[in-house]
Amino acid sequence: MNILKTIMASATGVLMAASCNAATNKEKATVIEPTQETQVTNAREGKALIVFFSHAGENYAVGNITVGNTKVVADYIKDYTHADQFEVVAEKSYDMSYSDLIKVAKEEQNKGEKPAFKGGIDNLDHYDVVFVGTPIWWGTFPQVMFTFFDKYDLNGKTIIPFTTHEGSGLGSVVNDLKKLYPNAKLEKALAVKGTDARSSKERVEKWLLELGF
Repeated sequence: MNILKTIMASATGVLMAASCNAATNKEKATVIEPTQETQVTNAREGKALIVFFSHAGENYAVGNITVGNTKVVADYIKDYTHADQFEVVAEKSYDMSYSDLIKVAKEEQNKGEKPAFKGGIDNLDHYDVVFVGTPIWWGTFPQVMFTFFDKYDLNGKTIIPFTTHEGSGLGSVVNDLKKLYPNAKLEKALAVKGTDARSSKERVEKWLLELGF
C-alpha cells in the first residue's frame, strides 16, 4: 500500500512539474519583444510635415529627369516617417534648359523676386516637426521657397533641413532658416548630391534614425 502511494505521489509530482513547465513555456511564447520598427515609430512624438521644392526636367549632372532630386529624398523621408508632404510648386514654369534655369534663378535672386506658388497649408499648427527640403540654387533656397517662408511662420517648431546639390552642400540654408525663424529649433541637416539621390535611401534612413525617428 505504501509503495502504491509513493508511486502515485511521484506520478502526481511529474504531472504537476510538466504542467508548470508547459505554462512557463506558453507564457514565454506569448512575450513579444519590441521590434526596431516599433522603437523607431515611438521614438519621437509629434506630427511631422515635409515641405520641399524640387526641380524636374534638365538637371546638372543627372540629365533630364521626371522626378526631381529633392523629391526623391523627400519621398524616402515620407516612406520612413509616414509624415505628410507639401510640395512647393511655383506658378511660373521652370521647364527650360539647365543653362537658362541658372540664369533665371540668378536674376530672381538679384531682384529679390518672390514667385507665387500653388496651393497652401491650412493646418500648419497641427505639426510640431517640419522637414524643409530644397535644391541649392546660387548658394541657398530657390526664391519661391522664400515666398513660402514669408507666408508661414515656423517659429516654435522643430525644423530639419535637407538639400540636394552638386557641390554646394547645405549652402547657407541653415543660417537662412535661423535668421528667418529665430525661435525655432533646428536639428541636424542632411545634404545629398543630386547624382546620389536615387541611391541614398539607406543614408537617409540612417540620418532619420539618428534624429529619433
